[in-house]
Amino acid sequence: MAFRNLTHFINTLESSGELLRVKEFVSPKLEIPEIADRFSKYGGKALLFERNGTEFPLLINAFGSERRMCLALGVSSLDDCTRGIDTIIRALLSPKETFLSRIRTLALLRELSSWMPRRKKGRGACQEVIMKAPDLTLLPVLTCWPADGGPFITLPCVHTVSPGSSGALTPDSSPNKEGGIRHPVSGIRNLGMYRMQVFGPALTAMHWHPHKGSAHHFEQYRELGKRMPVTVTLGGDPVYTYAASAPLPDDLDEYILAGFLRKKRVEMVRCLTNELEVPQDVDFVIEGYVDPGEELILEGPFGDHTGFYSLADYFPRFHVTCITHRKEAIYPATIVGIPPQEDGWIGRATERIFLPPLRMIAPELTDFHMPVEGVFHNLVLVSLKKRYAGQAGKVMNALWGAGQMMFNKILVAVDERIDLKNYREVARQVCRHPALSDRILFGRGPADILDHSGNTPATGGKLGIDATSELKEYSMEEHVPVPGQIDADAIRHRFPEITGINDSLIRDNIAICIIAFRKTLPEHARLLASSLSTEGLLPGIRISVFVDHLVDPMDIPTVVWLAANNLDPLRDAFIREEPSPAATRLFLDATRKTRELDGFERPWPNVIIMDDPTIHSVDEKWNKLGIGPYIPSPSLKYKSLNVRDGAVS
Repeated sequence: MAFRNLTHFINTLESSGELLRVKEFVSPKLEIPEIADRFSKYGGKALLFERNGTEFPLLINAFGSERRMCLALGVSSLDDCTRGIDTIIRALLSPKETFLSRIRTLALLRELSSWMPRRKKGRGACQEVIMKAPDLTLLPVLTCWPADGGPFITLPCVHTVSPGSSGALTPDSSPNKEGGIRHPVSGIRNLGMYRMQVFGPALTAMHWHPHKGSAHHFEQYRELGKRMPVTVTLGGDPVYTYAASAPLPDDLDEYILAGFLRKKRVEMVRCLTNELEVPQDVDFVIEGYVDPGEELILEGPFGDHTGFYSLADYFPRFHVTCITHRKEAIYPATIVGIPPQEDGWIGRATERIFLPPLRMIAPELTDFHMPVEGVFHNLVLVSLKKRYAGQAGKVMNALWGAGQMMFNKILVAVDERIDLKNYREVARQVCRHPALSDRILFGRGPADILDHSGNTPATGGKLGIDATSELKEYSMEEHVPVPGQIDADAIRHRFPEITGINDSLIRDNIAICIIAFRKTLPEHARLLASSLSTEGLLPGIRISVFVDHLVDPMDIPTVVWLAANNLDPLRDAFIREEPSPAATRLFLDATRKTRELDGFERPWPNVIIMDDPTIHSVDEKWNKLGIGPYIPSPSLKYKSLNVRDGAVS
């Protein structure tokens, strides 16, 4: 389904019982994010804040459930996306042995061509109003978290085009009729989503990472010594926002994906002060440029999707030359932070949409899942149809080399019969195999620039666990011991630094325990692992996870989230070999790393929580807002994890 504009989508949400209008004033500085965090964590509706100190209503949590994600993509189930893309791939790649099959392929190609973006003459609805002087401070830009460096645009669709090879980069120095300078470009379009810290009416940072398409374009412009046109859009059909976040291969136009999802081509119009093109039905168009020769600007900190602050760093300056918008425009926004958040449902759509392309890389792949606690890439579960020994390792290496899967840190492979969303069954399978050390694959490669666990930025270790069944011809006879009873009191008496033990999974025949302890010694986790193993205090346990004493070991989702973030597998995952391979243990050190005890030289970020004054302010006005029963602040649960105030712990 193609939405005419963001208002059309909002009306659809409201008629479906998926939206609440907030008519009382709520501030975009911390208050709206605090309410959105409560709704995200507790499965609440989308929110439209009609009074926020600007003339533009603000929409948030619009993608924050599976139903709303399906409405945004125009499907009844996210699996419909999988089937649709799988059908196209199979039709295009299968042999065309009959005349009828060729005719069907031609029909499919005609349908595909109908989804290609097309240039529209004249102006679009997005250009109905032209700001006399571009001023980002007139928009309800959110300050999301207390230690953020300032207000951030959080759902921008950033348009860039590579310089191309036609020599069309030579700037036309004559002003156009709107008073700007046109920069002709001819190349490959990229649509990405990169947060933008607002520094003034016409200046932001552009937080694109070196692995991203627009950053690659930036490098091309820098080599040529040319100014780079950039245009940012907000709103419109929600499919555009999804497409901007999608991990498409370089050089593939995201508006083709948008056309497929909405089953209608995207109509584009030319910007007023540069030559880029944008969808004619978006709510806001922010035109400008980045000068690669200009000094970078210090951006951040920012409470990021990892649940930790990403710390301040230097990024390009984006200069705004023009802002236009639709009449009665709506400003879309989101927040990210400790999961679950709205972006988790965007990730769920990505799972379904990109499963068929991943099968082209690894045909044995039957399913693919990113648990929300793994914040997209840190933890990935896959199932496969196994035919030969070592096949899971082949799949792991293939996926680690596939696009943004290169950022994955922990990858677990199981048999096709396993439901990947049944986490207990997945964990049970991991613990059932003899010779655990033979089922573990370590690697090193790129890491997300936001990952804080690596000794060096943007690189780190990878851990693959092969939990697929043994083939009969390779089956080992050795019995895997059933986990025994752990004497938690005896362990705490023997090791006073241990503050809590979660052995509850043993009752479900899952040989995993979680140990919280106060770290006071160098290599403390390894020392504990050695002593606990040598003294036989963890009978039958295959995997032990160490967390800081500030963490409740009974809160398994929080433990998984911390482990996925705090581990560098090559440094923090260690195997304790035993005389019997079936007794081999894996230990994971998910504690915070410091210079004093771990030799960790990078600053370690704080977890993201709201400040007390904002929590109190929202509590005070809750009943006036008409948004339903009171929801307590999720930040209260995580306060104990903050070592001190600020972005750095």
